Formats: sequence, structure tokens, C-alpha cells
Amino acid sequence: MPAVPPRLARFYEPGSVTQQLTARLRDAGHRAYLVGGIVRDAFLDRLGPDHDIDVATDALPDEVEKVVDGWADAVWLQGKRFGTVGCEKDGERFEITTFRADVYRPDSRKPEVTYSGDVETDLSRRDFTINAMALSLPEPELVDPYGGLADLAARRLRTPLTPEVSFEDDPLRMLRAARFVATLHFEPDPAVVDAMTRMRERLAIVSAERIRDELSKLLVADDPTPGLWLVSGTGLSDEFLPELNAMQLEQDPIHRHKDVLAHTIAVVAKTSPRLKLRLAALLHDIGKPRTRGYGPQGVTFHHHEVVGARMARERLLALRYPNDVVEDVTELVRLHLRFHTYKMGWTDSAVRRYVRDAGHLLDDLNELTRCDCTTRNARRAAALARRMDELESRIASLREKEELARIRPPLDGREVMRFLGIPPGPLVGEALDFLLDIRLDEGPIGKDEAYGRLRSWADGRGLPVPGG
Repeated sequence: MPAVPPRLARFYEPGSVTQQLTARLRDAGHRAYLVGGIVRDAFLDRLGPDHDIDVATDALPDEVEKVVDGWADAVWLQGKRFGTVGCEKDGERFEITTFRADVYRPDSRKPEVTYSGDVETDLSRRDFTINAMALSLPEPELVDPYGGLADLAARRLRTPLTPEVSFEDDPLRMLRAARFVATLHFEPDPAVVDAMTRMRERLAIVSAERIRDELSKLLVADDPTPGLWLVSGTGLSDEFLPELNAMQLEQDPIHRHKDVLAHTIAVVAKTSPRLKLRLAALLHDIGKPRTRGYGPQGVTFHHHEVVGARMARERLLALRYPNDVVEDVTELVRLHLRFHTYKMGWTDSAVRRYVRDAGHLLDDLNELTRCDCTTRNARRAAALARRMDELESRIASLREKEELARIRPPLDGREVMRFLGIPPGPLVGEALDFLLDIRLDEGPIGKDEAYGRLRSWADGRGLPVPGG
């Protein structure tokens, strides 16, 4: 066997799971190749131990299913109608796909799958040249008809055929181009950028779920900046996130406000690569274009966090994000200015309310607040950092004294109803809100004190006072 780089050796070791699968396919009269991201990442030395193994073969899906039946520990057939059979053996996960030559119909969201008899045709229908290389099995021979290896070396993103053909086959590839630009730090070929600009409306046939998944992968790149500028500059984002380019407000030399889009992308890049936090950073200022005004002090965006939260919810729902993502990102957008309402210092009451309102999002909210400062004014940036340090110090100090994460009224609903002699209803909620305000303003109080305060509250409402 020819020598192979260490990062590929495990696929060619005699008796390895990959070689076992290859032998079964060959015994059935079929060829097999390693393809796609696993080949690309091996050459980039980015191949991790948990990477799924993509195998291309001339075996039809029914034949592949027979080959793995009784050998694999698990088999899944969700992708079989598109030519892919998945399986797992000894902890290795395989996606085995029949050579394809599939294209989209102009009005279809799903490909018409047709099969090819050779690997070169299959590679021609792949998204980019860096993913259009194959390594034969069981012996390693590189198949690279479209110059993918040279493009890897040049850090260049090209399509195997013309970009028009590639993006016609699957318009999602335009968004995938932005993801690869961000994650691999490649430069898109000018022809790719031109085709993205001219063909962006073709993205309309792609399902919201597929767009969502690709956007999410882009956002959690170490630095999504180049990818976000690519979808913005080509207008591709207008097809799935029109609020992005709406933030490209003209810079006003009189009122001196910054380009909100440039600020937004900078904030995204500063945050940790966690999806909810990155989405909140991307959407935190989308309410600004609708709320922009001018006053004596310059440009204003009054209540843009409220408007933005509503807009964020609508957009995330349209992109079919899960409910927990929608709720958490919406709340982060709504709260992202809360820190700035405490300009005169942090009382214990203010800290408690901030922590309670943020809830499980407290750490993300604090990070978003810090990253929202993109000013070049070193004095202003230092002042904001000091105030944020002060707040986090106050939170830590209060946490040592109180259970801030579990702030509740000192009495529960049953205790309120029993004490006041009232049934369940809105009045119970009002009483609990009253007690919660006391807890937030004053800190923990004992139950005797709570009952005394509740008696005074009930007396002020004209309710029967226990023991009165």
C-alpha cells in the first residue's frame, strides 16, 4: 500500500472499519471512494476524530442497504430517497451515497435525484472544488478533476463547473459559500461573487430549515465577519434576513452616528461562538432603522430594543428556529440596553432586578453588553468596562449573601390564599407581585415580616384583614 499521511492512515489500515465496508462493497462488485469534507479537512489538517465518513459508490441505495445489513451496528434510511444510506459500525459513522447527477427543477425545493455511473460526474455536481475531490478505496489514489487541491493551497473558493450551474443545482450553495469563506478563511472567486449577486433570488426555492441550518453554521464560525459581509454585499441576505442590510444606514456627518450594520457585524465577531448569543448580537439593533429620529442631542433610536425584540421574534420564527432559541434570543434583544439604565450606580435593588430579569441568560446578557461597545473612543470604552466590572462585582457580592438565582416572594400562593382567606384568582397574583417587589427592593425578609406586610397591603385594599 502506498504511504499515506498520518491523518488519513486510519482509513487504510487493514481491518479498519472503513476497509471492512470497502471490502463488502467490492465483493458485491462496486467501487468506493472517500469524498467531500473528510478529504478536504484531511488535506487542511483539520480532521477530527469524530468526523463523519462520506463514501461515494456506484452501488444503488437498495444495494448499499443490503451491503450494510447485518454488518453495521445501526442503519438509518432517512436519506435513502436522495441516494444516501447512513450507518454506524464500532463508533464510526458513515454516509454512503450513490454517484449522483441531481439538479433542482426551477420551481422545486427538493432535488430530482438521478444517478451517475462514474465518480467524475458525481464530483462535478458538488458545491465547490475543495469538496470535489475523492480518494479511492481500498488503495489511496486521488481523483481531482477540477483542481480542488490547488484551490486548497491558494485558499480559493471556486465551483467545479460554472457558478451558474452549481447554484442552479442547489441555491443554498450561495449561502454555503459565505460559510466556507468564514470558517476556512478562503477568498471567493470573483465569478462566485458575481453569480451570488445575480442569482440571489433563486434562494427563494430553498426551505427555511435548510437556510436556518446554514446560517447557524456561519454564525458560530470563529470569526463570521467575512461571511456576513459577503451575504450583505451580494444582497443574498435580503432573501432570508432583509433586516441585515436595512441596518446599513448612511453615516451622517452632522449627527455623527455610525453605520449600524458595520457595528452589528463587529459585535457578532466579538461575542463567543454560541448560537443564541451570536443570533442576539446579529439582531440586537435591527429595530434601529424603524426608530431612528433626530433631536437636540443628535440621532436617537428610542425603544429600538422593544421594536427589535418583536422583529427578532418574527424573523426567527420565519427561519423555523426552535422555540427555546426564539424565546432566549428575543429576550436578549429586549434586555440588551438594560445595563445602560443604571447610569448613577447600582443599588442592591437594581442588581436584584437585573439578575431576576436576565434569569438563565445573565452571562450571555453581560457578554452581549460588553461586546456592544465598539467605540474607538478609548475613554468611553474604558468607562463602560469599569461600570460592567462594577455590576458583575455587585452581583458576585450579593450572591454570597442571597440566592439571587432563586429570587421568589417570601410567601407562596397557597400561603397567601390561606392567610387572606381568598380563592385562586388575580388578587393572589397581585399580592405575590407586592411581596416580590419587597424582596427585590429590600432583600430577604422572614415570614413573620412578610405576613405583616401582607396584612397592611390587604388593609389598604379594603380586604378583610386577618386578626383585624
